[in-house]
Amino acid sequence: MKRILTALAITSIAITAGCASKVSSSPTVNNNTTVADVNPHEGHNMGGSMTPETKENPHGGHGGHSSDSKLEAANATTKLTVPDKINVNTPVALGIDIKDRQGKSIANFDKFQEKLMHLIVVSDDFESFNHIHPTYKGNGRFEVQADFPKPGGYTLFSDYKVAGKAEQVSTLTVQVPGTNPSKPKIDLATNKTFGNTKANLKLSQPNIKAGQEVHLIFNLLDANSNQPPNDLQNYLGEKGHLVILKQSAPLTEANYIHAHALRDTPPGEIHFITSFPQPGKYKMWGQFNRNGKIVTADYWVDVQ
Repeated sequence: MKRILTALAITSIAITAGCASKVSSSPTVNNNTTVADVNPHEGHNMGGSMTPETKENPHGGHGGHSSDSKLEAANATTKLTVPDKINVNTPVALGIDIKDRQGKSIANFDKFQEKLMHLIVVSDDFESFNHIHPTYKGNGRFEVQADFPKPGGYTLFSDYKVAGKAEQVSTLTVQVPGTNPSKPKIDLATNKTFGNTKANLKLSQPNIKAGQEVHLIFNLLDANSNQPPNDLQNYLGEKGHLVILKQSAPLTEANYIHAHALRDTPPGEIHFITSFPQPGKYKMWGQFNRNGKIVTADYWVDVQ
């Protein structure tokens, strides 16, 4: 049998969530995991998914339901298990176990954005990004296969919602053997092409200030016709998703922002509203669905 290495979540943080559906299982007991006390309102700016009637709450979290801000924090702890041998570009089995303060497995979770868990996997140099969805196996256990395309460190942002509690994000880390000498390549270009999609990033103001609300517009064109694509579909219940990370070492949940697209925007335009909590360099990954194929458009921004 392979020896299993265990990585504890660095910390966890709770944020608000939208309407949900529940799955259940029976809990088991394990007292080997400790829980970190957290500030449930630290470090997140969530772009709401809004109709004009709900626009007064642009940071209402998943679904934009202001009543969800009253939900209690789960204060769960998350443990990651990985095989003792990880090879580059080879599928790796990951296990994520979620427990309560007493070390008991948490059995019940609510869906949000059509999934029970969203897992963001990003390399320390910000060159590799993956948004995947672990499968719930019961008794607080989630499992998924992940690829790590290069040696070096990776941070995993596990985004989930304990039933009846506020949404929570936990950070986990994986170290892939080998040397990766590359450093983040900071490219502030706003016009890029991703496969058959041209994307232009427009900002509501030329200079982004920390703490100020920013309107981000992804203007998409089909690379062949140079016209707005006519095959855009919802992705996980939204017109688009936007993950933002602040360049930092180590990465923590305080560096993580997840925004959802506004509704009722012009054809070929995907809009987000968010804010950047601190000055620094941030990388953004906008994700959109073109006829079942996910387009990931990445950009750097400099926040003053």
